[in-house]
Amino acid sequence: MTSFWEYINSYATISEESKAAWTILLKKTELVKGSYFLEEGSVPKKIAFVKKGLLSYDYVNDKGEKVIKRFFTENSLVTSTSALLKQEPSIFSIKALENCELITYPFEDLRELTLKHTDIAAFYIAYLERHWVIEKEFEEITLKADTAKQRYLEFEKNHPDLITRLKLHHIASYLAITPTQLSRIRASNFAAANDESISG
Repeated sequence: MTSFWEYINSYATISEESKAAWTILLKKTELVKGSYFLEEGSVPKKIAFVKKGLLSYDYVNDKGEKVIKRFFTENSLVTSTSALLKQEPSIFSIKALENCELITYPFEDLRELTLKHTDIAAFYIAYLERHWVIEKEFEEITLKADTAKQRYLEFEKNHPDLITRLKLHHIASYLAITPTQLSRIRASNFAAANDESISG
């Protein structure tokens, strides 16, 4: 559980008393590659911390195409936040792209703890502010404004570890381009890098 508490404490310092209350809710679970943590149309009840593995967060658009909105890697919290807060069927699914080790807890039980423990409430607020206001707005603006090549270069820069862990169609779906477009962009970058090394 060490990595879980290190992650939580990066948002707010949690007291031993609060940690003990939260620990009662925690459950270790495994998710096999290809299986779902959340299926589209299901009402989410739990939040999961990714101890090990990789998951995708996606939906099907009006053309019947699967669109990946984000990836969840180690040391991140996983859920369909909007559906969780509203307690309504999620339009998103969350799928394991690798075998995963998760630590889960019921959302409603955690929300009750925020009423009793101010430090857990501080974590909850800090997490929502960072991921569902600041980061979300930045990502949406960037993905709409940048060209396909710019989006790929930014992804490669910010997530170099994911380049080798994801299949081509996963990255293309996230960047809102076709696998063919992505292949051309990568080939172009490779050729440019070779030209630089030769000229250097």
